[in-house]
Amino acid sequence: MTRVKLKGVNTVRKLLAGGARAIYRYHRATGMPLEGEPGSQEFITSYARAQETLKARHSGETFAALIRAYTSSTEFMDRLGIGTQREYKRMLIKAEAEFGDMPLEALEDPRVRRDFLDWRQKVVKASGEREGDNRLSAISAMLTWAVDGSRLPANHLKGFKRLYHADRSEIVWLPEHVAAFMAVAPIELQRALIVALHTGQRQADILNLTWTAYDGEVIRLRQGKSRRNGKPGPLLTIPCTSALRRLLNGMERTSPLILTTKTGQPFLKRYFAESWEKAAKHAGLDKVMLPSLDQSVKLHFHDLRGTAVTLLSEAGCTPQQIATITGHSLKTVHTILERYLARTRGLAEQAIFNFENSPRTKFANQLQTVDLLKKSKEEKSNVEQ
Repeated sequence: MTRVKLKGVNTVRKLLAGGARAIYRYHRATGMPLEGEPGSQEFITSYARAQETLKARHSGETFAALIRAYTSSTEFMDRLGIGTQREYKRMLIKAEAEFGDMPLEALEDPRVRRDFLDWRQKVVKASGEREGDNRLSAISAMLTWAVDGSRLPANHLKGFKRLYHADRSEIVWLPEHVAAFMAVAPIELQRALIVALHTGQRQADILNLTWTAYDGEVIRLRQGKSRRNGKPGPLLTIPCTSALRRLLNGMERTSPLILTTKTGQPFLKRYFAESWEKAAKHAGLDKVMLPSLDQSVKLHFHDLRGTAVTLLSEAGCTPQQIATITGHSLKTVHTILERYLARTRGLAEQAIFNFENSPRTKFANQLQTVDLLKKSKEEKSNVEQ
């Protein structure tokens, strides 16, 4: 058999710890390892794969180039919220380190799904299931965009099964949890809790609130996640409770932003998260027992949003009224109420109070059992007298 000498193969010989010698071969232009012995089918296949990668690099048709096109597209810049853009870019950069040289032709092969899923397993081991799922979601969103723009015939990652499932529908902050946090947290975090509990807004929107949004009576804002198709979300007008007004009116305005660090600087997302987690752990909120659960849970900042919905409902607000405050759709409000309120004692207590004090239920509240035998004897005795 005639052996064809392939160009651009780099051979490296190494002396192993046990004294044996090992030979490794690489594709010089791409640095990709070549498998098998020269002349074998395995070697030829890996060499051809490296050549295709090199060709894709020169033509610009690679996974890395697709990331650049996607993150600079109108759909990405105008239709995704700033926070979503930032997270997608972070996760796609991570994916680029693994798949950057992959040619677009490889993305057309259904077997590429297995490559992405195998990579997720590595991410899961290092950073957890949620991070692994989120990275695949970012890639899948990019591939769907590529399909819509006729860059790819199909998104072979579409509909992948997620590993991480978080159901926090029964997790709310109870009064004792709020009190514990307020007793140990720095004042800048105490302020964040009060604003969150009295507005029902997301962390990003709260941290971006400016003093111009507050006129002494109401807070007006457009939620970052409600931005769609290049247009800002609807303007929310949130009347401030007396407690919220008392907080805001008593604060010194040292920054355009309402909530800042102790030095008056804007909160960076990671710094806020780390500071909040530290304070919550100090307050004992990393392991709390709730009446509806049989095991301890960790309370998160975003659980305050659901807690606000719960408190508004327990105060007698309708779903429509709640939606005008929190910015949820009516459908979402109903879903939240079904989940959160199904386990809260406060709503049940309010329902019984209303039952006992409504004129329409007076007859029911007066009901008593009747001993028919005793009643019959009393009636007979009355007749005889």
